[in-house]
Amino acid sequence: MTAFRGTYTVLITPLTADGKHVDVPALKKLVNWQIEEGIHGLIPLGSTGEFLSLDAEERNLVIETCVSTAAKRVPVLIGTGAEWTDECVRLSREAQTMGADGVMIIPPFYSTPTDDELFAHYRKVGEAIDIPIMVYNNPATANVDLKPELVARLSRIDACQYIKESTLEVTRVRDIIELCGDRMTVFAGILGYESFWLGAQGWVAVCSNLIPKDSARLFELVADERDMESALALYKKILPIVRWVGGHRYVAASKDGLAMMGLPVGQPRAPRLPLPPEDQADLRAELDRLGLLDSIAA
Repeated sequence: MTAFRGTYTVLITPLTADGKHVDVPALKKLVNWQIEEGIHGLIPLGSTGEFLSLDAEERNLVIETCVSTAAKRVPVLIGTGAEWTDECVRLSREAQTMGADGVMIIPPFYSTPTDDELFAHYRKVGEAIDIPIMVYNNPATANVDLKPELVARLSRIDACQYIKESTLEVTRVRDIIELCGDRMTVFAGILGYESFWLGAQGWVAVCSNLIPKDSARLFELVADERDMESALALYKKILPIVRWVGGHRYVAASKDGLAMMGLPVGQPRAPRLPLPPEDQADLRAELDRLGLLDSIAA
């Protein structure tokens, strides 16, 4: 199996205008456009994909559509996090059966499990599947923090080969690599540019929903070409978009932005709200600055 590497988009889930259904044609178009723009991988059903706001039938429709449309052109990892370990096992097996190349698993996010409980959780899932696990550390939403020492322990589980590190402590990248060696490949969850220079081999990006080409190129400039000057210039160029899709508005801004670029994908499901009009105007101005308005061909 080819190692996962590069910028992977944690995809939004397109919905119909009434919000009641997954918009399959829009999802196919989004997947094809992402790949055509040079993205290195895709991760549906993450937080940005509103995985907690979809029912089982909708989840399976998203998986089937993304896997079949990508058609092995890039890896597709599926978010399979769940509060109950047995449910996480079921979702991960289901993703594997449906053709996923890997799964991304956030820890149980309500029960605040101990380190021993977390190890048992990931070990049970890992023993149940034959595809890699990307452990997802996001203490702001999971209410537990997978610190480097625990990550080193998790790296002893054969399936736990990757981690999405989503704290603002970029030194975590350094420490995980030091403690795990080649047993765990680090993907940045927030600080992509900064993490690349410390050895991260990927970035699970929200901003690449809107700017896949530049997001992928940023990784290549650092990890492959070591071109600091060009990478920094590109980072400064895209930083406003990175900030726009940060924080609580990451789903709404990504969806509104895609609509402004020519691909209507619906609004977030409640309780999330669309961007207020003043924010929409500011986002439109930023996309206009980058020449991205109506840039996705009909």
